[in-house]
Amino acid sequence: MEHRTLGNSGLRVAPIGLGCMGMSFAYGGADEAASLRVLHRAVELGVTLIDTAEVYGPYANEELVGRALKQLRGKVSIATKFGFKILPHGQGVERMAGVDSRPEHIRQAVEGSLSRLGIECIDLLYQHRVDPAVPIEDVVGAMAELVRAGKVRHLGLSEVSAATLRRAHAVHPITAVQSEYSLWSREVEADVLPACRALGIGFVPYSPLGRGFLTGQLPSSATLAPDDYRHSLPRFQPPAMAANAHMVAELQRLAAARGATAAQLALAWLLAQGTDIVPIPGARSLAHLEENVAAAQLALSGAELAAIGAAIAPASVHGARYPDTELAMVVL
Repeated sequence: MEHRTLGNSGLRVAPIGLGCMGMSFAYGGADEAASLRVLHRAVELGVTLIDTAEVYGPYANEELVGRALKQLRGKVSIATKFGFKILPHGQGVERMAGVDSRPEHIRQAVEGSLSRLGIECIDLLYQHRVDPAVPIEDVVGAMAELVRAGKVRHLGLSEVSAATLRRAHAVHPITAVQSEYSLWSREVEADVLPACRALGIGFVPYSPLGRGFLTGQLPSSATLAPDDYRHSLPRFQPPAMAANAHMVAELQRLAAARGATAAQLALAWLLAQGTDIVPIPGARSLAHLEENVAAAQLALSGAELAAIGAAIAPASVHGARYPDTELAMVVL
């Protein structure tokens, strides 16, 4: 795969990365042996950007990634995130108790991540969510200290506004912004993505397949595990899924005409939005991983891109991407 550079940072990675959250968190039914196989196969296929976070599990995902990549460290760039207050007890999302980006917490979080990942330096460290109680200048200042200490190479922010991004970048160069971006979630195109390009910052879309919905393989929420996080999301409520189904059917029709899958078409569309974009779809099976990676070879014409973009019109999508409590934490 032809590599891409995230902004002006010099961090070169394959055009499609691997988001690891679902291997340990949020989607239910995690299979560690299968996840290890996926991680190893990803490296074999040329994937170089591996994305995790301390809150995934919590902590379990970083441990999994660390075990899987211990002998492959030189072949990958590892990204992780801090920024949530994590309770000592409970299961999964129950342990998330708001945000915490106090400088002392950042330092503590990074030490924990380094230990769990079994590495000496994090390639790309993101603030997971903006903390309204801590000025972004103080947050990035603390992150920059970790760069100078040799514990972090590049800095990133997740779900941040254009205004906050500019303030952050003035303190220390930001390498990448990670936010939700897909055919049915294009809010970043208004302000955040243009700001990234003006500042020379790469963009890493998470949930590029709409948390699985854009694959056409989720006919109803009844197919999800009982503890699947998507049950709490407005777009995955039965009325919204039913109302949005016709758009995915059209995407599948277009994909069939190209001899591809809906997932591959959605990823190829995203890659065509700019060479500074590196999506990180999740995968918990070898088949899905290989399907996603193959999308990097799918070249689309201008007419095809227009048709795909029209098939999933964001203005027609039913349901918000997060419930109100979580929407309050994004794009601050």
